[in-house]
Amino acid sequence: MNAVDNWGDRARIGLFIVGREVVPEAEWWAMRPAGVSVHAARVTSASPWAPWTADRTGAGLSPDLSRGCRDFTAIAADVAVLAHSSSSFVGGPGWDEAAVAALAAELPAGTIATTNGLDMRLALAALGSKRPFLVMPAWMSDALVASALAYLEAHGFAAPAAWRYRPLDKWRGIPPDGLYPAGMATDQDTGSLFDQVVRECPADADSILLAGTGLRCVAVIEALEKALARPVVTANQASLWRALQAAGVDARVDGYGGLLRG
Repeated sequence: MNAVDNWGDRARIGLFIVGREVVPEAEWWAMRPAGVSVHAARVTSASPWAPWTADRTGAGLSPDLSRGCRDFTAIAADVAVLAHSSSSFVGGPGWDEAAVAALAAELPAGTIATTNGLDMRLALAALGSKRPFLVMPAWMSDALVASALAYLEAHGFAAPAAWRYRPLDKWRGIPPDGLYPAGMATDQDTGSLFDQVVRECPADADSILLAGTGLRCVAVIEALEKALARPVVTANQASLWRALQAAGVDARVDGYGGLLRG
């Protein structure tokens, strides 16, 4: 009997992720069912990764995305995920669809493209959520939080509140844009995140949305759903859920919330 080698015999999923992040790959490998492999292309472009054309009738891929499309073509990826919440928020209404079209133009016909913003919206809708409590990473700016709220509102979601995670004392005094350079990307605490979400969640929220693929959070999904008696959607969980659907993989995933249990 051969040992398990994580071969993608059921599906291969390509992820476009932030160049300096470790969370997306770690969380996807933790959650993905057997027979599904995950392959990353790292991106260092500004948001949105596929900029609007001047007349906003379409989007053009950044060089990193074009390179990733070539790589995902070579490995015969079943799904290609633009795993970057900020691109969807900054891009605004219509951007997800424009980005998917731009990706599809550079990927084989058999590879399905999607974006994290689209995936989160589909996940919330599947759970019947209309009023998600929005939780975002400490390193996201006030402007980006405002963009996220506007994005949700434009797509029919009325978030009753937004909360930006407050990091541990050792990070205090560092502005949001200084947290990544200071090392927070690889040093995140899920215990304090859990405590803050439970404490700050409004009574009228019907779900919790933890946005940002670089936010380490899937380990506390089940605990949050138990404590708050409401469904939890996270950026990486939502994109995995959508990718499995797109790839035709019918698999129950336990331990990471009701969305993946089906």
